[in-house]
Amino acid sequence: MKRYFIQNQLQRIHITEWGNPSKPVIICLHGLGSTGLSFIEIANDLKEDYRIISLDAPGHGKTSPFEHGENYEMNNMAEWLKEVIELLEIEAFYFLSHSWGSFVALFYAANYPEKIKELMLIDGGYQGKRHSQQTLEEEVAYYEKDFEQTWETWEDFLALVKSETLNWSSLKMDAAQDLSLYLDHQYYWHARGETAAHIIRAMHKDEAEDIYHKIENPVLLLRASLPESLAETRKKTADIFKGKAKGEVKCIPGTTHLLHWDRPEIVVREIRQRWK
Repeated sequence: MKRYFIQNQLQRIHITEWGNPSKPVIICLHGLGSTGLSFIEIANDLKEDYRIISLDAPGHGKTSPFEHGENYEMNNMAEWLKEVIELLEIEAFYFLSHSWGSFVALFYAANYPEKIKELMLIDGGYQGKRHSQQTLEEEVAYYEKDFEQTWETWEDFLALVKSETLNWSSLKMDAAQDLSLYLDHQYYWHARGETAAHIIRAMHKDEAEDIYHKIENPVLLLRASLPESLAETRKKTADIFKGKAKGEVKCIPGTTHLLHWDRPEIVVREIRQRWK
């Protein structure tokens, strides 16, 4: 694993990379509040056969936030991705994404399909805000408060991270360390509430459902099955995705929204079977 920065006109963008440069490329984009290391277990299993490039999105990890909130809007994020991929000199790639990263991936695919071979969405890209029971204001307030929490000890912070997944490992410990900031004797979430608020506003403004019909690349959605209270809503929105995007959908038993942490071997198996 190597970690480095690339520079565009506005910011330094942090990259984590595994594998052989001569192998097929997988570009990874994490969800809201995560970092490029969220794919660490998957990349560790695939590094002999692929070149895996995982990005820290703006305002996440070691990539600086945008100065203007509108830059987080979906078409602008797609443009940002286009520039990053050009800076990396990638000509063709598979796209693996989680949660919010999957919404960005779909907008990128709708606007710039030429370099994408196939997409795999990990429980993301299908939960449209028009189907949400929360208003924009309620959701922004929730995320601003959630991302501004502090913890007095590393153990308290780590307990929260562990509570979000059904499995744990030493590699996840590396990813957990990437999620925290330590300042003034307290631990903070690395992404700030302002960044989260901008992203939530962008997701309400730009509905992925409205661009499903523009997706030309083969796409697989791996969706979570837990908690059961969300099963009906998830099936409804996944069926809309399947119909309009012509995508394949697989519901993975015994998995939460952090599906790639709960069952990384499922994602690895799908990649090996499909992306040969």
